[in-house]
Amino acid sequence: MLAGEHHDPHGVLGAHPVRGGVVVRVLRPWAKEVTVLAKGRRIPLRSEGDGLFSALLPLLRKVPAYELRVRYEEGQDELAVHDPYRFLPSLGELDLHLIGEGRHEELWTALGAHPMTHDGVAGTRFAVWAPNARGVRVTGDFTHWDGTALPMRSLGATGVWELFVPGIGEGALYKFDITRPDGTHTVRADPMARRTECPPNTASIVTASHYSWGDAEWMARRGTRPPHESPISVYEVHLASWRPGLDYRQLAEQLPAYVRDMGFTHVELMPVTEHPFGGSWGYQVTGFYAPTARMGTPDDFRFLVDALHAAGIGVLMDWVPAHFPKDDWALAEFDGRPLYEHEDPRRSHHPDWGTLEFDYGRKEVRNFLVANAVYWCQEFHIDGLRVDAVASMLYLDYSREHGEWLPNEYGGRENLDAVAFLQEMNATVYRRCPGIVTFAEESTAWDGVTRETDQVGPGGFGGLGFGMKWNMGWMHDSLEYVQKEPVHRKYHHHEMTFSMVYAYSENYILPISHDEVVHGKRSLVSKMPGDWWQQRATHRAYLGFMWAHPGKQLLYMGQEFAQGAEWSAEHGPDWWLLDPAYGAEPDHRGVQDLVRDLNTVYRDTPSLWERDTASDGFQWVVGDAAEDNVFAFLRLDAFGSPLLAVSNFSPVVRHDYRLGVPDAVVAWSEVLNTDAGRYGGGDVVGRDPVKAESVPHHGRTASIRMTLPPLATVWLRPA
Repeated sequence: MLAGEHHDPHGVLGAHPVRGGVVVRVLRPWAKEVTVLAKGRRIPLRSEGDGLFSALLPLLRKVPAYELRVRYEEGQDELAVHDPYRFLPSLGELDLHLIGEGRHEELWTALGAHPMTHDGVAGTRFAVWAPNARGVRVTGDFTHWDGTALPMRSLGATGVWELFVPGIGEGALYKFDITRPDGTHTVRADPMARRTECPPNTASIVTASHYSWGDAEWMARRGTRPPHESPISVYEVHLASWRPGLDYRQLAEQLPAYVRDMGFTHVELMPVTEHPFGGSWGYQVTGFYAPTARMGTPDDFRFLVDALHAAGIGVLMDWVPAHFPKDDWALAEFDGRPLYEHEDPRRSHHPDWGTLEFDYGRKEVRNFLVANAVYWCQEFHIDGLRVDAVASMLYLDYSREHGEWLPNEYGGRENLDAVAFLQEMNATVYRRCPGIVTFAEESTAWDGVTRETDQVGPGGFGGLGFGMKWNMGWMHDSLEYVQKEPVHRKYHHHEMTFSMVYAYSENYILPISHDEVVHGKRSLVSKMPGDWWQQRATHRAYLGFMWAHPGKQLLYMGQEFAQGAEWSAEHGPDWWLLDPAYGAEPDHRGVQDLVRDLNTVYRDTPSLWERDTASDGFQWVVGDAAEDNVFAFLRLDAFGSPLLAVSNFSPVVRHDYRLGVPDAVVAWSEVLNTDAGRYGGGDVVGRDPVKAESVPHHGRTASIRMTLPPLATVWLRPA
């Protein structure tokens, strides 16, 4: 017991019928006196040494209700306490069965720390999965970080340890003192902690939610239209640096209003789960069930989500089930042996990030992650999860050389366990949380990322079941194109058109994310060649092309106003660029106004989003005008109503440029022109409708002649 290696402390401590009465044993290191109160009597317990006290309550046939009185110093008042070892387990048989099966979809309600009333006594139930441990004890600020007096009981073959501690409530700090198989000890934060200390402190905090949601209408209607047939324009945000120094509730006063004003339909939050190293931006998670304490409490984060919903903004969240850091107080070798990670280093150690990969083949680990996905959607009303680093999960040889990885049972490189996990995760969250959508950051040509899990593809796998996939190919190709000098772009014309070869192989979202504006890659506007005017013009033209291209879109903060510097997690976006006192403020304000208008027209134009995943929603007008650096295509809604998008990536005005158009439309009007003067352009705009002529061109019987502004994108629709 003193070594922390007892599996059943309740079998020794507490009250037990014996011949002649009931024996009471109490483990209270450092106590001077312990007294039991039962049946109106005070019976002092005798010290047996090493903090163990015991006494016989004579002439009793069954265990009575009793309390303890403990005195730690001579002359000090007695402390009135309930004995943790007089209570039966507070975890039910169904919970334990589901945990054992790896099918507890609300795992957070069973494991972790839960304030509750048990047998009429207020306290907290602690439960943790540690199947390799020789013993587990609860320790915390309420034990002065000495867990000797609070050994937990093992609940059979599930590997779960449990203890109800009376008198402990919300706000208490705690960890688990685990005895490893070799007899050494390790003190760990709770893997299921729903609240944590603010880093660099690492303790878990007993918590319960008292938040009253106000978004019932939002939750009821969010799934009425399939996301693939809905406008989705995402503003990606790193909360800690969007406005540095703001907490969740202060962010709730500013972020929803800004995003709504800019016309975005959703925000995507870079990971908010607790992480020890701020420089990881949240992608090295230790507290999978806790919002980071850097900006407030879990209920404060709920308040922010609620405020975004009240503003009509959906909330997506980056979720990182691919790996976790090696911190010795967290998940790594949690109970003395590989537990959450694979036991073979060739399967567990991530070569790129110095982290550990989850063992997706272990049912309890898979349950931990699947339930975690449900937890965020269910408990925090998150509308979608963007799953990070999916490719690193799918391939056993990801970033590994020959001999550094183990093939699967069929000799292949696919991680079959990860495939099964992703399928289960997607199926579960879609079933339990109507209206959500999952996004895969997957950079390879894996077949069926957004295919349904029961539909087997040519590779022999069912679909992974994601709602959408980041189109990394489009992002890389299109950025490669616009970074070229205009005179060289004709040799790279295919980089802007190749995406349409595979545009309908998956349900895509087009991302210009944080990854593209850090680590020497430069901000979006700074990638563009030429002088400052040309850089801004190309930036605007590119955004116009992006918003018109099939697929939803995502833009990282700061790029909506053409920030020139790379993003910094320390100081965030350069908001001072929008200060009227700054001389170049109109340049940045113009780009911001363009993004607002792009979103406004986009949301009001079903042609741009209703048929994103159907080939009949797109038609090339001209995709081979390489010498001109011109691209023109039609977007069509479910009724065939068109929008014509024309991009000119040359720094010259092209007069009387002829484009074939549908003969059913007699005239076209500009609805958006990225060269407009109010956006900082040269104001080469078409103010009058362009009439169609019966002049065949581009394989069509009708055509129009229009003036193409330099380095610009123009949208037209039927006049």
